[in-house]
Amino acid sequence: MHSYIAPLFLATSLLAQDVPPFSGSIERLDPALDSLLAKDAQIEVLASGFNWSEGPVWLDGAMVFSDVPENTAFRWKEGQTTAEPFLKPSGNSNGLAVDAQGRLILCQHGERRIGRREKDGSFTSLADKFEGKRFNSPNDLVIAKDGTVFFTDPPYGLKDKSAREIDFDGIYRISPDGKVSALVKDVRWPNGIALSPDEQTLYVAVSDKDQPRVMAFNLDGSNPRTVFDATPLKSPTRKGGCDGMKVDQSGNIWTTGPGGVLILSKEGKHLGSILTGQATANCAWGDNGSTLYITADMFLLRVKTLVKGK
Repeated sequence: MHSYIAPLFLATSLLAQDVPPFSGSIERLDPALDSLLAKDAQIEVLASGFNWSEGPVWLDGAMVFSDVPENTAFRWKEGQTTAEPFLKPSGNSNGLAVDAQGRLILCQHGERRIGRREKDGSFTSLADKFEGKRFNSPNDLVIAKDGTVFFTDPPYGLKDKSAREIDFDGIYRISPDGKVSALVKDVRWPNGIALSPDEQTLYVAVSDKDQPRVMAFNLDGSNPRTVFDATPLKSPTRKGGCDGMKVDQSGNIWTTGPGGVLILSKEGKHLGSILTGQATANCAWGDNGSTLYITADMFLLRVKTLVKGK
C-alpha cells in the first residue's frame, strides 16, 4: 500500500543543547488518517533525558508521567523547557489515570498495587492482592464512567522473580465497591488497556515479543479476539512492541507498537503511524482533548490531532 511520510518538526524553542538527537515522522497508510491527523501535523519534542518515560495522564492543566526506573513521576506544563519532579518516590509508578474526583490513580510496580493519591498527598491502596496473594506488578489501567478500574498485571516490575505469588499474568477489574475480580488469566504479557467509547469492549495491548498484538474482550473477559497483529511490523529499524494505548471519541485505537504509535480503526485497519524512532511506551490526550502526548523512551513528545480522546 502506498504510504506518505510527513517530515519531522522539532520544537526548537523548547530544546536545550543537551537534548539528544531525535528523528521521527508521520506515516500515512490510508486516506482515513486525514480526518485524524492534519496533513501538516508535526511531532514536537517537549522534554528529554528520562530513563524510561511511561503512563502519561492530563492532570490539573499539565501532563504527568512516570519514569519507572527512577521511581519518579514528572510534570510538564506549557511554557516549560523541561519536566519537573512531581512525585518522588512514586512507588515506581507506571500507568496513570485520573478518577472522577480528580485524584491520581497509579499502577505502582514497587508497591505491587493500584494506589490512589489523595488531595493531602497521602496514598490509599485500592487493591494489592487477589485471593490473598500479592499482585505481580500492576502495569496499566483505565477507569470506566461508573468508577470501575480495569488493569493489567504482568511481571515486568518484579525485580526478584522468586517473590512472585500469582502464577498468571492477569487482567483484573476493581468494582466501585472495591471487589477485585480476575477477568483473564491466559494471556501472557498483557500491558496497555483501554475502553471503547460505549464502554462495551475492553482493549488490551499484548507485549509478547514474538507476537505483539492488540486484543479485545467483553467486559467480563469473555470473547477474546485479536484486533491487530503487529508482528509483521517488527524490524531492526522499528523499535518497541505493543505497550500503552488509548481510544479516541470515534473509537479509533492509538496503540504503541513497532516504530512508535500505531493508529488503527475500530475494525483493526492500520491507518498510519507516528514514527518516533524510539521504543515507545504510551500516549494520552491532553490540553482540550485534541493533543496527543507520547512517552517514547527518554522523550516526552506531542502531536496535535483532529479528533479528541475518549
